[in-house]
Amino acid sequence: MNEFPALKPEFADTPTLAKLEPPKVSTHPPRILLLYGSLRERSYSRFLTFEAQRLLDRMGAETRVFDPTGLPLPDAASPDHPKVQELRELSLWSEGQVWTSPERHGAITGIMKAQIDWIPLEIGSVRPTQGRTLAVMQVSGGSQSFNAVNTMRLLGRWMRMITIPNQSSVAKAYQEFEPDGRMKPSAYYDRVVDVMEELFKFTLLTRDRSDYLVDRYSERKAEGRPTPEAALAEAAMAHERKAR
Repeated sequence: MNEFPALKPEFADTPTLAKLEPPKVSTHPPRILLLYGSLRERSYSRFLTFEAQRLLDRMGAETRVFDPTGLPLPDAASPDHPKVQELRELSLWSEGQVWTSPERHGAITGIMKAQIDWIPLEIGSVRPTQGRTLAVMQVSGGSQSFNAVNTMRLLGRWMRMITIPNQSSVAKAYQEFEPDGRMKPSAYYDRVVDVMEELFKFTLLTRDRSDYLVDRYSERKAEGRPTPEAALAEAAMAHERKAR
């Protein structure tokens, strides 16, 4: 017989398909926030972000693009700074996000990292990113690389986001956009379509289930919050004791 001396059974869940059925099904369009990591006048990460936004809008999403212009460096201003508040409110509003960064020195840009750093894991009892879907994309000035998307995947996991499997990395980005900023037809463009389709699907799949998907044994234990089954069993036992 298996025994679990370290386990507190009243906080341990047994996942089932029935528990994954959402209590309600949202009918509003998926809400997607898009962030980009460059302030250059001709910014290819911004162009790629707007291309992604157009695709998501075509699929029926409700989208917002955050302009990082004027966002202070983390700890250089208080959290009530208007740009910080705007970013945090958009993150709370969102059900999915797209992060697009240039690769600089083998990683994401400071502008991209500053946006992510200004969104904390928790604001009071609210988590602005937990359970939200995430797609990551990057642009490079040279040959194709995956350093920036890999960095953003790590950050997405740290922010407790559901990062989709697909991703986009656009090499020699200066060759892939028209003078007006629209992306040229290419295999790179086709991959962006793939990524946005996948993000849309994952957002529909998880947004009404995210509360259950991110519910954790360790947190239930720390909060003294038993599973619904354990709470019902305890209530039934208390009722039986009272009836005796």
